[in-house]
Amino acid sequence: MIRRILSLMFLAWAAGFLWFAAALPQPASDAEVTDAVIVPTGGAGRIPHGLEVLEKRSAKKMLVSGVDPEVRPAEFAAEFGVGQDQMECCVTLGYAAVDTRSNAAETAKWVAQNEVRSLRLVTTDWHMRRAAGELDRTLPDHVRVVRDAVPSQPDLGTLFLEYHKLIASRAAGLADL
Repeated sequence: MIRRILSLMFLAWAAGFLWFAAALPQPASDAEVTDAVIVPTGGAGRIPHGLEVLEKRSAKKMLVSGVDPEVRPAEFAAEFGVGQDQMECCVTLGYAAVDTRSNAAETAKWVAQNEVRSLRLVTTDWHMRRAAGELDRTLPDHVRVVRDAVPSQPDLGTLFLEYHKLIASRAAGLADL
């Protein structure tokens, strides 16, 4: 009996991992317009894509969540080629987050302060499910979230680790209920 249960659990885990690795989230349409774009730090291509969303006017404001406290706005602007006018009007650097869960908390606070009703979440494809799940648990129901994944070529180790983080995140979400 225990062998069957363990075998079923392993098969469920393996099927889930195959789904997770083979069906990574995709980029959103450029036509999708939101009040803001949210970019958690940590993956290549995230910030440039978020800035591209601003340039295309698919969002009016951008929060970069989880910025290292040592990074100053002028350094960020120089690194990513952002003009001073755009930094002042449209880009907020969030320094409070240190992980995906605190990215969601920092985002929820910023969304409330800026009266955001819709946002575009820009993060790496392998990170999207967990980041969006944390936002779904943290944001009010009336805030619409558009998932805009940055395509990547993750290695097996990255996928393996992120799959287990997703399982832990979902389990923690269930425990909160």
